[in-house]
Amino acid sequence: MRFISKLFAPIVFFIAYRLFRSSIKQGSLQKHIFVMKLFRFCADNGYARALSVYGHLLHFKGDGVQNRIQGGIYLQQAAEKGDAKAQYQMGRIFESGYEHYFQPDLEKALSFYLQAAEQGHQLAVKRVVDVFQQGELGQQVNVEKAEYWGLKQPQM
Repeated sequence: MRFISKLFAPIVFFIAYRLFRSSIKQGSLQKHIFVMKLFRFCADNGYARALSVYGHLLHFKGDGVQNRIQGGIYLQQAAEKGDAKAQYQMGRIFESGYEHYFQPDLEKALSFYLQAAEQGHQLAVKRVVDVFQQGELGQQVNVEKAEYWGLKQPQM
């Protein structure tokens, strides 16, 4: 049964995400509850995109500390599966810490920022440039690394 659930998770996520973004019953509590249940089903079955979306919704919009911590846990799972947006968010969470569950860890923060930056996440690239230009997150000022990452930023 678990195999079938994992197999259907991407399809269910696609439907749930379309419903989430649609204007049908916009603002409806029933729609919100239903879509969140679908997202949780997909996240609990290890679908990386669902882990990221559901984690973001819980961590940044969830009610109460427990929901926000659970969102962080989902985000961490998505980040470990290679989701760049979740990696950037985990960098932020580990940089400042969150409640008792996510203690500040500058080494983990930099690691997540670098993983996201390597995938081209622009906010992560900007943060990594700042880290090496200003010697933050326990790093020494490193002009070469700052220039390397600066070249990956879009030119305006």
